[in-house]
Amino acid sequence: MHIRIIALGQKMPGWVDAGCEDYLKRLPPELSVELVTLPVATQKSRDSVERIKARQCTAIMEKLIPGSISIALDERGEQWPSQKWSQQMQRWILENPRVNLIIGGPDGLSLQCREACQHLVSLGRMTMPHALVRVVLLEQLYRAWTIMKGHPYHRD
Repeated sequence: MHIRIIALGQKMPGWVDAGCEDYLKRLPPELSVELVTLPVATQKSRDSVERIKARQCTAIMEKLIPGSISIALDERGEQWPSQKWSQQMQRWILENPRVNLIIGGPDGLSLQCREACQHLVSLGRMTMPHALVRVVLLEQLYRAWTIMKGHPYHRD
C-alpha cells in the first residue's frame, strides 16, 4: 500500500520534523507513506484568498498519485475515530492501495480541491497549529496499522 501525504507549508519547526520522522520509522515497509511538502502560495497584489487557494489546488493536483483515492483533511469533514481509520486502511488495501491525504494551507483548501476528493475528514473540533496536523495524521496512520495487526499500541 502507498499513501502520499501532500501538505502545504515548508520549513517546519524541528519538533514537527522529529515527530514525523518518528512515526514514519515505526510504519512497516509494506505500508509506504511518503510526505510531499509544497510551499504555501505567496500573495500577489490584489490576490484574494480564493485565488491563492486555487493556485495551491493546482499544485496539489499535480502531486496526486495517478489512479488513487484522495482524502482532504478539512474542518467540515467527517470525524473518524481510530477504529474507523483502521477500517478504512483495510478497505484501501483491498480496493485501492494508492491513497492521497491532503493537508491544506493556513486558509484551508479551495472548493475545487475539496470536491476532487472522495472523502473530507476532520481530525476533530479543536483548532490546532497547522504544523501539528502532520504529526497527528501520521500517528493515526500508525495507530490504524497497529489496530489492524492486533498490536497492543492501541487500547480500547
